[in-house]
Amino acid sequence: MTIYTGRGDEGQTDLRTMDRVSKANPRIEAYGTVDEVNATVGRVRPTGHEDVDEQLRAIQNHLHVVQADLANPEPDADDPRMTAERVEQLEEWMDAHDEELDPLQSFILPGGGDSGARLHHARAVCRRAERRAVALASEEEINEQTVTYLNRLSDALFTLARVVNQRDGVSEEAPDY
Repeated sequence: MTIYTGRGDEGQTDLRTMDRVSKANPRIEAYGTVDEVNATVGRVRPTGHEDVDEQLRAIQNHLHVVQADLANPEPDADDPRMTAERVEQLEEWMDAHDEELDPLQSFILPGGGDSGARLHHARAVCRRAERRAVALASEEEINEQTVTYLNRLSDALFTLARVVNQRDGVSEEAPDY
């Protein structure tokens, strides 16, 4: 199999159903933006914190499921689907990390050390992916757990950025108004 086929040269691509659609289709935009989130998360690892790295690896695998879910407008029972259990996994990780963090007193400037800043960037890209999935959901039926997962993931990435920055001794900065 070659990496190039030429099938997309006219601005069309295949959905999982093998239907041809424009590369500007909202479904393609949604799962393409999730791919950006995944690549951005991949740039964070390794953070130097084994527990965080394991969670980020799991998140990257979850994001592949989100992409597969969004790429398939007519899923079968055995197709990859985002589930409430994966959302709950994110919540459990955040709850555990919150115990190690000082309570949030105000908004914070995204940044910090290298890993923390990259996690903040991944969070921002994740918010865009969520907006794309919401836009798609306003036009077509999609698995509601995909939007829920992306919403919760942005919170998890924010929490992980705070944890990594704290562990690396980087102080949070509040914005000046």
